Amino acid sequence: MLSSSKESYNDDDDDLSSADEVTDEENSEDDNEEERVENEEDDEEDEEESEEDDESDNEEDDDNDEEDEESSDDDEIPTSSEPSTTKKTTPLEEAKRHSFSSLGLSKWLSDQCRQMGVDEPTPVQVNCIPEVLAGRDVLGCSKTGTGKTLAFALPILEQLAVDPYGIYCLVLTPTRELAFQIADQFRALGKPIGLKDAVIVGGRDMIEQSKDLHRRPHAVIATPGRLADHLKSDENGTGRLFQRIKFLVLDEADQLLDGQYSEQLADIFGFLPKKRQTLLFSATITDALSQLHQVSVKKPFFYEDPSEIATVEQLDQQYVLCPLAVKDAYLVYVVKNFHEKRPESSILVFSHTCRECQAVAVMFKGLGFNVGSLHSMISQQERLASLSKFRSGRLRILICTDVASRGLDIPRVDLVVNHNVPRSPKTYVHRVGRSARAGRFGSAISFVTQYDVSLLQEIENMVGKKLKQLTVNDKKVTQYVTQVLVAKREAEIKLDKQNFGEKREINKRKQMIMEGIDPSEVEHAIKQQRDRRKMHSKQRVDTLQKNVATAHLKRKKVT
Repeated sequence: MLSSSKESYNDDDDDLSSADEVTDEENSEDDNEEERVENEEDDEEDEEESEEDDESDNEEDDDNDEEDEESSDDDEIPTSSEPSTTKKTTPLEEAKRHSFSSLGLSKWLSDQCRQMGVDEPTPVQVNCIPEVLAGRDVLGCSKTGTGKTLAFALPILEQLAVDPYGIYCLVLTPTRELAFQIADQFRALGKPIGLKDAVIVGGRDMIEQSKDLHRRPHAVIATPGRLADHLKSDENGTGRLFQRIKFLVLDEADQLLDGQYSEQLADIFGFLPKKRQTLLFSATITDALSQLHQVSVKKPFFYEDPSEIATVEQLDQQYVLCPLAVKDAYLVYVVKNFHEKRPESSILVFSHTCRECQAVAVMFKGLGFNVGSLHSMISQQERLASLSKFRSGRLRILICTDVASRGLDIPRVDLVVNHNVPRSPKTYVHRVGRSARAGRFGSAISFVTQYDVSLLQEIENMVGKKLKQLTVNDKKVTQYVTQVLVAKREAEIKLDKQNFGEKREINKRKQMIMEGIDPSEVEHAIKQQRDRRKMHSKQRVDTLQKNVATAHLKRKKVT
């Protein structure tokens, strides 16, 4: 394990002005070059979880994994602020005076909730469950960790118990992990009525999935790409199974309706009956408002969390100012100190690309940490295994991309770390929402470089509050710089030897061929992509080597 002092990183006497002891004008050019490379890679990989985790075919990883606030007069949406048509927003204190039975749910469902440790409904459940039971379409916007899944699962199961048949409901979600999680909750709640479910996502055998669908499960939970493949490949068989569904649910609706899934959703909606209930839920729903006409055939009830702050009060949000060239050293220092002071704590570290995620994970392992990784460039089995170990506490540190930022309910995440500041404030809200869930307390720390100040300000505007600066002792960080940079360089070299990213090239080649592009053009495009990948990799290694040499010289001067 990396050796260091046990002193706290949150020291009032620490001063960031000493950062020039770590970096100065010598490596400012390296900072600029590194930032340029990151920006170029972001253009290709910024939404790679979406591109890698929900577009699907028979290959394991081909399943692509990320405002108009007013409607026209003809499509006006009833909201919780219109007392003439909807209920007024219920604060948390008032929600506690309700029970699941008072919302119209049967005793067996209330008992199941208690067995799961859920004793009383949350505001989003209090407002939305009665409306779903009344037969209305619902659009629910509430902070992460407030129980949105139960807000649609409970009323669906209530009505399913009265008139059970398959396929009764379809739940669409942008990521595989979230699909499995929703299925687990349906399974636990629906056990007394013998609920049958099917999870249809990429990374699994399509033939077995087709058999599961033809068994007519009550609930189908799917990612759009893989389900669209099933429906298009067997229109008269699998397609007919969805003609009688009662409920369509879009979980993380803003991401599903932001345009990247338009083709798959259009295919799916073509097989669904117009007479159905449509339920949309997300922590950031505003982007989806202008798209409601695509999925809702009648005026929906709209509930929005009344708080002006997009994150929960129990979440302590801070940021660390640090030079880009040595950001990894600051990351290791902060994570190490937090983990040593709270050895039973769970830490979730978000990175912006699959490549960076894997490199950071390899770097931490090289420094003696026990960490796991979660991103769309590893197999589904590995992804589920890492998530399972982290949930159970066998793994305390998980390095991930935004594939883990949406909806995942991990029992306890004490610290969320943003290795990079997200370009979209909405992404920040979903990331930090993995901590401080269900009334628990939690922390979030973002590493802000000289290039990220404007992004930080956008996040503060989004969440409605100023983030606190966490002061780090830069002199102590310098003790780690050389060791961390060497470990990061070795990680990058290791990924190059493993041809990391080659799977994306294979998938892209298949996609282009299926689109009818000339084979010579396909090979030219793939070669360009491969050359860019190698060039960026060499630039990263060269920059790390320069930073190592600079840090070594500074250490010699100090000693």
